Amino acid sequence: MSGSDDQQAGPGERIAKALAHAGVASRREAERLIGEGRVAVNGKLLDSPAFKVTPDDIITVDGKVVGPRPPTRLWRYHKPAGLVTTHADPQGRDTVFDALPKDLGRVISVGRLDLNSEGLMLLTNDGELARVLELPATAWTRRYRVRAFGDVDDSALARLAGGVTVEGVSYGPVEVAVDRNTGSNIWLTVGLKEGKNREVRKVLSHVGLTVNRLLRTAYGPFQLGSLERGKVEEVRLSVLREQMGKLYPLGPDGHPLKAGEAAKTPARAEDGVRGPGRAQRRERKGPTHADRRRRP
Repeated sequence: MSGSDDQQAGPGERIAKALAHAGVASRREAERLIGEGRVAVNGKLLDSPAFKVTPDDIITVDGKVVGPRPPTRLWRYHKPAGLVTTHADPQGRDTVFDALPKDLGRVISVGRLDLNSEGLMLLTNDGELARVLELPATAWTRRYRVRAFGDVDDSALARLAGGVTVEGVSYGPVEVAVDRNTGSNIWLTVGLKEGKNREVRKVLSHVGLTVNRLLRTAYGPFQLGSLERGKVEEVRLSVLREQMGKLYPLGPDGHPLKAGEAAKTPARAEDGVRGPGRAQRRERKGPTHADRRRRP
């Protein structure tokens, strides 16, 4: 079933977005499911991600009915090294989602950490929220503690602040602060806003450093803190609403608000989150002295 002009311009939301909101898949993955003929509305298979649906429509994926949209939720997860960030690995390796508690339900990762990387990973049941947080325009800083082998001078690291092109791929500004040298290794604090595939490793390799340990400590205002390796903790709704603000407004029931319905909630610094004021100051100033002293 293709989306007619009336169906595309009428009320409701696009099917790919509806599936993302329902936590079935990210919007891109939902478009793939539609292209494979696995999504139906009211018993008719779709072939267009532009088709619009309303709460009265019955949506199925692989013959299973998609339930009503749940409240938006977000979790902090301390990813161990040795897990791949995918729902199904063709090589049969252990995945992040295999390691999560079964009662968590189906969740989507906000961005990825590669096989050998560890640290903070955000998980959500809302694919649209994941998309928003991954957008470069959101401009949230991802911060890492990095151990690397090799020698590099301060001037080479300073040049990364202006962005760099590696093997034809352009990377935005990267903040790098040297914490300490330990023999042939160097410890760094790295901050970036784009989070492209293996960006930290590729950018540091460009200046002669080989990363041998990479630990994400923060994603925007959300912090790894003292969360133990392999553990998952949910971010309280009040904190999530405060941190999302106008970026992705949420109501008291956890459902996204429509334009003009956004309501303010008091700031609370808890659940591994720094208050907006402090987070914004860190965004402007880069890593603090405490960051540079922190050890994985």
